[in-house]
Amino acid sequence: MTGTGWLPVALLAVPLLGALGLVVLPHVLRPVLRAYGLVLSGVTLALAALLVATFDYGRPASPQFELDVPWIPGLGLRLHLGIDGISLPLVVLTALLTFLCFGYLSWGRARAGEFLRARPRALVFTLLVLEVGMIGTFLALDLLLFFVFFEIVLVPMYFLIGIWGGEGRRAASIKFILYTLLGSVVMLLGLLLIWAQTGTLDIEALAAAHGSGMARSVQILAFVAIGIGLAVKTPMWPLHTWLPDAHTEAPTTGSVLLAGVLLKMGTYGFARIAIPVLPEGALAVAPWLGAFAVVGIVYGSLACLAQRDLKRMIAYSSVGHMGFVLLGFATLTPTGINGALFANVAHGLITGLLFFLAGAIKDRYHTADMTALGGGLLATLPRLGSLLTFAAVASLGLPGLAGFWGEMLALLGAFRPADGLPRGLFLTYMVIGGLGAVLTAAYFLVMLSRVTHGRPPPLPAQAEAVAERRVGESLAAGPVATLAHRDVRAYELLAWTPLVALILLFGLWPGLLLSLTTPAVHTLLGALP
Repeated sequence: MTGTGWLPVALLAVPLLGALGLVVLPHVLRPVLRAYGLVLSGVTLALAALLVATFDYGRPASPQFELDVPWIPGLGLRLHLGIDGISLPLVVLTALLTFLCFGYLSWGRARAGEFLRARPRALVFTLLVLEVGMIGTFLALDLLLFFVFFEIVLVPMYFLIGIWGGEGRRAASIKFILYTLLGSVVMLLGLLLIWAQTGTLDIEALAAAHGSGMARSVQILAFVAIGIGLAVKTPMWPLHTWLPDAHTEAPTTGSVLLAGVLLKMGTYGFARIAIPVLPEGALAVAPWLGAFAVVGIVYGSLACLAQRDLKRMIAYSSVGHMGFVLLGFATLTPTGINGALFANVAHGLITGLLFFLAGAIKDRYHTADMTALGGGLLATLPRLGSLLTFAAVASLGLPGLAGFWGEMLALLGAFRPADGLPRGLFLTYMVIGGLGAVLTAAYFLVMLSRVTHGRPPPLPAQAEAVAERRVGESLAAGPVATLAHRDVRAYELLAWTPLVALILLFGLWPGLLLSLTTPAVHTLLGALP
């Protein structure tokens, strides 16, 4: 263990011990339950900030803060953790979004009653265990350890959807767990094939070996098996069908973490395992990966145009955006893979913000149906409407915001793919991806025209009564006046401002991320034949 090897352990220990504390001392902690998860996730975020402050930016391609100790000696398994330029942004993103989700649950009088009635101890426990699995996936440098953390997240997300979700939560949670478990079984077979061929599970050693010891046919088989498991989590078309239901029924915090972090675990696996460990397999499968990616881009955009539910539309938009990430990986070029890694982080920030906003709209209007909302959000709730407009234009890839760089670099990588890949085919992918970017702009503009613009409809009597009861408005106040007092609340502003700031920061200064990932990407691609 290096001198700072305790940091990865602390990142995992804080939420894990916090979750265990809820089991051992439930009655003692109950009076401070609202602040308990917020404090623990805040400590984890502070540790992630310490990682950023002490990271050696002169060698981002090398794992740092390493911990490498025996785990199960009889099987030769080791507890190997570390962080490099690829995993550092995702660890910080996970810690930030988890903290903001706890803040969103804990702050504000309006949500306090809901929080205290909705099995609060179980909810805090679930989110803390989820954080352990998410961070552990990005820290793991051992194939089996990666798989363990990769699977840990499934159980808390299943309960998060199934207990705290909407009316269709049971079917959505079952669909989520079945799809992801079946994908994981196939991925495990691929990981075991690598172990059988090389005799090691150490990701560093496997990446440095550049696939030696494995025949090309074995690499292709292993890449396909691992890729299927990762593609389900990403999700890649046509393995995406669990995602819209899960997002639609999940509570706001579940949707934020699902879109902001869990989808990134799938794409991260391509960068950490599939491409560097199986370079010949990657080269053989890349054209097929690119094909599925561009179909997902267009399919996701067309599906968005057909949606009436705001949350479901944002869910389908993730299918399209993750298509750009997969296209970037399929190019096997520094430009494309840098774009994929950048888009990973940008999507987590932007779509996390979109789901926060969709949850806030549903909280106020008791529906996410865009037709039922009737438009006029900028007139009735100008701050909320403005934030929704900002998040939408960031997601459609407006230059100067974070969503632009990842998709642009992925398309640029497809313009000149790696040697050995058919350039004509990837030029076709680039054109189709560009069409998908145009369709992305179309469905977000259609959404804004339905939700934020136009004249606000008369407020239904039932919704008006609910609004007045929540904010203590006078019964004589009109619908517009009542809603105006229910614009962005202080705790919402605190939860959303960091995301807005980072979307602007990375949009205007993309070098902050690219300087981290570029050296690591060149090392990763050094394995290609």
